[in-house]
Amino acid sequence: MNPADIASGAVAASTEVSFWHMFWQAHFVVKVVMLGLLGASVWSWAIIVNKFILFSNAKKAMDRFEESFWSGNSLEDLYQNLSTRPTTAMATLFVAAMREWKRSFTGAASSFMGLQARIEKVLDVSIAREIERLESQLLVLASVASAGPFVGLFGTVWGIMSAFRSIAASKNTSLAVVAPGIAEALFATAIGLFAAIPALVFYNILSGRVARSQARMESFADEFSSILSRQIDQHVASERDRAA
Repeated sequence: MNPADIASGAVAASTEVSFWHMFWQAHFVVKVVMLGLLGASVWSWAIIVNKFILFSNAKKAMDRFEESFWSGNSLEDLYQNLSTRPTTAMATLFVAAMREWKRSFTGAASSFMGLQARIEKVLDVSIAREIERLESQLLVLASVASAGPFVGLFGTVWGIMSAFRSIAASKNTSLAVVAPGIAEALFATAIGLFAAIPALVFYNILSGRVARSQARMESFADEFSSILSRQIDQHVASERDRAA
């Protein structure tokens, strides 16, 4: 074969630089890396969309609950409406605290000892559970954001090693021969960044939303705890007056 034929074949190969061609011509290990990163990217986007819907619905539900809570209606009526199936995170806090409160009324008088501490503990546990629910699967985004570029780099290094072995075997170092193999190898890093960058950005955004939701629940818990604390003080004072 004359040099002209070799050169023309190399030029023809160099024109095949589509994403599909680069994937198909890559080494088996690099293909596995690419497919894994693409799968991680799809999983990340599914989590992102699901979390945005979850936080949007949770915010609207919190707004509705706070409007109902501060409307001046009876807490007993609100408890009866929500006790069977709390619909929001704040409703869960409210029902848990009211349930502990009502247990103390139905029990012995000594159950009022330490009631405030028990209510605060119940509120803390309820908040922790709700935050755990909101944070679920965010660790996946953090893992993809941190590991994605390194996994892609592994695929690139493996691809470059394979390309260099092929170059050494063919004994042809022209750019038209070297470039396709390098491009195929670098494609793995590109996919790794494609998966990692959105995962990192939306992980930070969603973590901020979790923090705001936690602050809002803790603020409500403090306010509701204060309301119940005044009720406890009033009840203890009335019991003392009755005993006197």
